[in-house]
Amino acid sequence: MTASGVDVVARGASVRGPRGPVFEGVDLDVPAGGLLAAHGPAGSGRTSLLLALAGRMRLSGGAVRVGGHVLPAEGRRVRRLVALARAAPAVDLEGRLRVREVMAERCLTSPGVTELRIRQAFETLDLVPREADLVEDLGPADGLLLATALALAEQPGALVVDDVDDGLPPDAHGPVWEALRRVQDNGPTVLAGCLRPPPPAPGLIALLLPRRSRDRLPAGTAAVREDADA
Repeated sequence: MTASGVDVVARGASVRGPRGPVFEGVDLDVPAGGLLAAHGPAGSGRTSLLLALAGRMRLSGGAVRVGGHVLPAEGRRVRRLVALARAAPAVDLEGRLRVREVMAERCLTSPGVTELRIRQAFETLDLVPREADLVEDLGPADGLLLATALALAEQPGALVVDDVDDGLPPDAHGPVWEALRRVQDNGPTVLAGCLRPPPPAPGLIALLLPRRSRDRLPAGTAAVREDADA
């Protein structure tokens, strides 16, 4: 299964909350079909940034362009381009459902998604879930990959998946990031969030976000690293 990725560009992107900035001054350029890893500790604004890039959280400053559509003015078009795999607590799979039930639910709620597309996404991610299992009983890696597969079946221009390394044992980090790179190879731009920086890879764009406190931090504190091609 293939989809066409979209570029994601941010200039001075900022979101403020009641206590001050959630994140601010973010500049980034992710090419179509690229892989962004926004990493930082809890409270750094990772999830909010990903939701803002997906058009699900309104910017308070700066601008974002996704596939030629500018936020916040063209939010509806951006939301059609970007699928959310996981961005808890706003977006996550219902743990009390069985795998087969979340598959059926996605076929009913997402235009164009079929069981065949979902199974093709499972193959891309090398995932073989037991469909009678409850989602909450899946291990951290399988839960993440299930959510990613369901989003990939939507054939989006970009795919958001947060908390990539949440709860993962050390030996699962490499395979999970390899799976996300296979998603990227299938076309969609991957916008990922994680606590720790991922393993270096050709074309990976890593964005370090600082921990936020109640005190305002200076703009431009986010640091971008782009790994060179091998």
